[in-house]
Amino acid sequence: MLNTEVKSLKSLHLYLQRLVEGKLWLKVIIALFLGVGFGLLLAPQNGWVSEELAGTLGNWLALPGMLFLKLVQMIMIPLIVTSIISGIASNNKESLKKLGGGVLLYFIGTTTVAVSLGTILSQVFNPGRFLHQQAITEHNGVSSSTEGSAELSFEFDRIPDVVSNLLPENPLASMVSGEMLSIVIFTIIIGIATLSLNDGLLKPVKLLLSAIQEICMTVVNWAMRLVPVAVFGLMAQLTSSVGLRSLSGLSYYVAIILLGLLTLVGFYLLLIGLIGKAKPLDFLKKVRDVQLLAFSTTSSAAVMPLSLRTAEEELGVDTTISNFIIPIGATVNMDGTALYQTITTLFIAQAYGLEMSLLNIIVVIITIVAASIGTPAIPGGGVVILASVLSSAGIPAEGIIIIIGVERLLGMFRTAVNVTGDLAACMVFNQLYGKKEIQTNKIGTQHEPILQ
Repeated sequence: MLNTEVKSLKSLHLYLQRLVEGKLWLKVIIALFLGVGFGLLLAPQNGWVSEELAGTLGNWLALPGMLFLKLVQMIMIPLIVTSIISGIASNNKESLKKLGGGVLLYFIGTTTVAVSLGTILSQVFNPGRFLHQQAITEHNGVSSSTEGSAELSFEFDRIPDVVSNLLPENPLASMVSGEMLSIVIFTIIIGIATLSLNDGLLKPVKLLLSAIQEICMTVVNWAMRLVPVAVFGLMAQLTSSVGLRSLSGLSYYVAIILLGLLTLVGFYLLLIGLIGKAKPLDFLKKVRDVQLLAFSTTSSAAVMPLSLRTAEEELGVDTTISNFIIPIGATVNMDGTALYQTITTLFIAQAYGLEMSLLNIIVVIITIVAASIGTPAIPGGGVVILASVLSSAGIPAEGIIIIIGVERLLGMFRTAVNVTGDLAACMVFNQLYGKKEIQTNKIGTQHEPILQ
């Protein structure tokens, strides 16, 4: 009897092993559910473990996830620099002018769609009406004098300083401090400058960039081995610290944002079908690994290497296009974050009883479009920018405390939407320019298959 049970368990183990072998997305889903379940067992609300012990265990469980993020972030800057310069250097000036201008207009356009959608949903559903003003005032210690009309403090005289500061005085200092937007702008300038080199000088530069990219991808392959364990630990820590009860407290607000994000994905699929000439469902199937990893890590930057691989090998995007769009998109194309910031800004204003005029809302939209371009592609980056958006709109920044309990959860969804938007942009521009106007010049060895 015992031997039969052992054989049955062994057969089950082999079956499960074959089931998940080569399927990163399935491993991530299993890790997600196991992490949530284990985190619920550790939640202090259950009374099974103390809050202090739950925090300690949560930190240890999150260790593989932190190692994964550190490992990927370690090679993020060299990968961004080499990818952008390679993408630019592989084009001629005319095709670059068309691609660069088109990408800029595309990113501005989709971000505008995202914030407009967020504004419409906020005005139609008015999610802030369910939170009582007095309760919020007591919870956050904000004076009731904040009631009334929001007065904007948008300082137009600071715009020249903001624009000039985008160019880094010391690129190495920007790399050390992680100022991604400054790094991207510096890299674009260097990439355009490489086009002035003759073929004899340009060829070794391309070979060097290709070698650095291959080294970075090797490190990414190592990091990908940690993904399922990392997802399990991060989800367990999140659930144990927040708990389902806290997550359900702002369910209506969360539902509105999820509705907006889902609608935004539908907009991407429409672009892919109409302009990209591809089947939307096939696209979703091919990018699910990237989406799940983005959902788990809440970092567009951490997923960028896998996004590059997916665009190249799964979606068939020209390397020149993917190398140009994805590194820039991971820094400036934050449509999911822009939608989240729009709904959250208006939600907090409604919660505090602040009346927003049409002019106020328009200026908030402009501010969010500009701010989303500089949002750090790291976990919690959206909250950092959100505080400045709230201040510029005359809304108490302390209102962030209202949503802090569900911020990480929403961060997972909006990051998945952000990377979906980058890959959708690759599909659109690959159809527009990939086969018609850009002469692809691939240099370097062939990538190994994505580690799954």
